Amino acid sequence: MSSTVSRFHRCRRETGSLVRLSLPICGAQLAQAGMSASDVIMSGRASAIDLAAVSVGASLWVPLMLLMTGTLMGLTPIVAHRMGAGSHDQVRGKVHQALWVALFLGVLSALAMTLGASVIFRLMQIPADVASLATAYLNAAAFGIPAIAIYQALRAFSDGMHHTRPALWISLVGLAVNIPGNFLLIYGGPGLVGLFGNEIPLFLQRLPALGAFGCGIATAISMWAMCLGMIWYTTRSRAYAPVVLWASPTPPRRQDIAELLYIGLPIGLAIFFEVTLFTVITLLVAYLGEITVAAHQIALNVTSILFMLPLSLSMALTVRVSNRLGAGDAAEARFVAWNGVGVGLALALLNSALIWLLAAPAVSLYTSNADVRTLAMSLILLAMLFQISDSLQVNLAGALRGYKDTRVVMGITLFSYWLVGLGCGHLLGRGMEGVFDALGIYGYWIGLNAGLTTAAGLLAWRLRRVGSRRLAKS
Repeated sequence: MSSTVSRFHRCRRETGSLVRLSLPICGAQLAQAGMSASDVIMSGRASAIDLAAVSVGASLWVPLMLLMTGTLMGLTPIVAHRMGAGSHDQVRGKVHQALWVALFLGVLSALAMTLGASVIFRLMQIPADVASLATAYLNAAAFGIPAIAIYQALRAFSDGMHHTRPALWISLVGLAVNIPGNFLLIYGGPGLVGLFGNEIPLFLQRLPALGAFGCGIATAISMWAMCLGMIWYTTRSRAYAPVVLWASPTPPRRQDIAELLYIGLPIGLAIFFEVTLFTVITLLVAYLGEITVAAHQIALNVTSILFMLPLSLSMALTVRVSNRLGAGDAAEARFVAWNGVGVGLALALLNSALIWLLAAPAVSLYTSNADVRTLAMSLILLAMLFQISDSLQVNLAGALRGYKDTRVVMGITLFSYWLVGLGCGHLLGRGMEGVFDALGIYGYWIGLNAGLTTAAGLLAWRLRRVGSRRLAKS
């Protein structure tokens, strides 16, 4: 009986530590999701074509950004491991190498967006009017990609030091810049007149309504605001004093960059494989028309906002597991990992309840089109089915990243999402002549469920194996 009580108190104590670490991360993730949601909502209020353009454009640049973000997340377990071991003097050089990588990836991604978008849209047979607006949107947003890469490197460093609140405040700054920027640039003078009346100055009334292109400009401005804010904070805050981050810049070092890429690139690719599953589906269903694309994007946005809860827990779990391993306590690291997975399961049940209660009012914020609302609602309710597997797979992956076991996670993600998820989805979506009818967008969402469930099962097997192996070596 006493051992049961002791275990309960241990779980409660660790859960409290994990939640305290993850809540600011969740706030930051929600703020960034809020930027995406505001883009979709405000462009949707402009026109269905603007909404389709922003949706299709985001389906290209968001995976690139998340590939960079995931790669730079490799810095978090590196920093957390060294902080757990008390090796503060080794952190600064690691962060500098991450900043070099961030700058390179940011510039490369921006060039890919500006040079490759029109080619991809032609290959995917996106309607000409949507493709033209989406290209303009991407060209504008590309200017902010290097800035968001630098921000993500600094955030990974801060999270690894157990300082997760700065990302929250700076993400809120980005949201505060993004929303009014969207309104001003998407709707222009007519929007301001509709909000404030004809009393506003004449030059404001004459501002052009830029639609999707204006949304891209506002996105880039908010990215630079976040980057500059994080740079300012890390130079001023005493929380980073043991590292002396901005003293004596370190030139690129092959060995440290290789370490970061060895850990981080599989993380980035794993996230990229997951996100591009949704991206490819968005492009594949474009032939079904603007209504389907808009409903699909709205459903993804609503469910993505709720996904921020288990995702944030996963990021905190990486820090906690890596920190315990750095301190040389493999048994505690394994306990932390599985306790976090259990908390993730509880969050999945909460997410399902929130979807049931809030889906209808959430969808009404995005569009007034009755057809879009009806289809989006049916997709969101279908998403309730894979909340458990989605939450489990992301937290299992987070724990494995704490062990720096990232390459197998990448392989599992590739197999589960692309072969199982997209394969099943495409088969069900397009149908088989003479066997069963095409399910359209519903088939693709059923495929998502299959892919996420497969990933959860394989990642659970891997975590058990890695945790036991590390414990046996200690």
